[in-house]
Amino acid sequence: MKDEVFYVIVFGFTLGIFFRSFFNWGWSWIAFFLLLSFFLFFSSLILKNIKNVTILISVFVLTFGLGVWRFYISDIKLPPSLEEKIESRVKFEGLIINEPDQRENNTKLTVELQKGIRVLITTDLYPEFKYGDYIKFNGTFKKPINFTTDVGKEFDYINYLAKDKIYYQVFYPEIEIISSGGGNFIKSNLFNLKHSFLNKINKLIPAPESSLLGGLLLGTKQALGGELQDDFIKVGIIHIVVLSGYNVTIVAESLMRFFKSFLRKTVATSLGVISIVLFAIITGAGATIIRASIMAILVLLARATGRTYDIIRALLLAGFLMLIHNPWILVFDISFELSFLATIGLIYLTPRIVEYVQFLPKTLDLRGIFSATIAVQFFVLPFILYKMGTLSLVAPIVNLLILPLIPLTMLVGFLTGVLGFIISVLSVPFAWISYLLLHLEISLAQIFANFSFASMTVKSFPLILVVLIYLFIGWYLIKHKNKDERILQES
Repeated sequence: MKDEVFYVIVFGFTLGIFFRSFFNWGWSWIAFFLLLSFFLFFSSLILKNIKNVTILISVFVLTFGLGVWRFYISDIKLPPSLEEKIESRVKFEGLIINEPDQRENNTKLTVELQKGIRVLITTDLYPEFKYGDYIKFNGTFKKPINFTTDVGKEFDYINYLAKDKIYYQVFYPEIEIISSGGGNFIKSNLFNLKHSFLNKINKLIPAPESSLLGGLLLGTKQALGGELQDDFIKVGIIHIVVLSGYNVTIVAESLMRFFKSFLRKTVATSLGVISIVLFAIITGAGATIIRASIMAILVLLARATGRTYDIIRALLLAGFLMLIHNPWILVFDISFELSFLATIGLIYLTPRIVEYVQFLPKTLDLRGIFSATIAVQFFVLPFILYKMGTLSLVAPIVNLLILPLIPLTMLVGFLTGVLGFIISVLSVPFAWISYLLLHLEISLAQIFANFSFASMTVKSFPLILVVLIYLFIGWYLIKHKNKDERILQES
């Protein structure tokens, strides 16, 4: 009964958030669901007809209402004093609360105007700004608008920004730094360490190889350049340089399998977990990477213990707590969605696929890496087709060729940066090895991206089909749960 109550609470709360994400339900609806749950419970109590199913239904309705309520209180009403300034030239002051997002042609700054109200500023690459700068800016005040992607999909940019409490935009304003050194002291020093590390790498390794290494180690994909980034998307390896659970889970799995090829399983798992924690810390420990890291660690624990059932409950609990913290991520944060799906795919599908690829060699654990890659990509494919409409046909082959090289590339690249802090001359041999590995990975991506059949566009993939596919997968996995756990323990 305890397990059933746990699943009903998680499912009811999640479903309440899901529906409130699309429908503007207020206090009347919240009161209705709460009163309905109490009515169902107390009426059965009065009639002395309490059954487990009645309790479960009451709990479901109650948590559904609480999910609606949680999203409702996070959906703030914007102040009229700001709303009346839309499309007007304004002068505001605020604190840069996130690391500046440097793109190929511009930089994006997240500035807090007042508590819970943020503006996204797009400015030139220079002069440079830092986390913790308190700035004064003068420009045209705008609201975000949705747009259509290259494949004809409408992207809900308004709610994508709203999940991070960003409700306004200003493009290329006049900016003046009033003071520096604000914000969180720990985060500020972590970002400084990150930038110093990247500078060492950039001095020792030329671009674009240095940019790829920065993406692998720290998730800084923007400096790859538009053309190379498009090639990575075409061949299905963009996940290795994106700060999301999609890349963290794949890279973590690859690292653990790499360590396991010459170390004991417990030691390999420990090193994998430590690698994830270090990755989260040095990237600034933002909300996105913390969520992704938690899920990646759960995958490693599932692989190490074979206790899939307990790990899945932990995964659901982690997701539940994340939704309590920020209910917007359920529908409007593709990183969270991909993290969750990728984690389930790695836990459940990888051991099943291993059975069918026994012909692959165990050298560098190619069999395991290929199985993990296929598991993740298969599990997220329906969602990606619905959200993005892009299908990479060469992704399995390219991932099989490149992913086995990633752990070694990350290790040698990390040593290059660390030794660069101590004695630069010691880092030169490692820099050369890093360059050769990175150059090979980029070359492979470019070769396959030039094939006319590398990727295809799926303009229409209905949501109902996505739901039906995942319901079928869920039914299949539940049906074969015992067999999966046995395989997982043996893998």
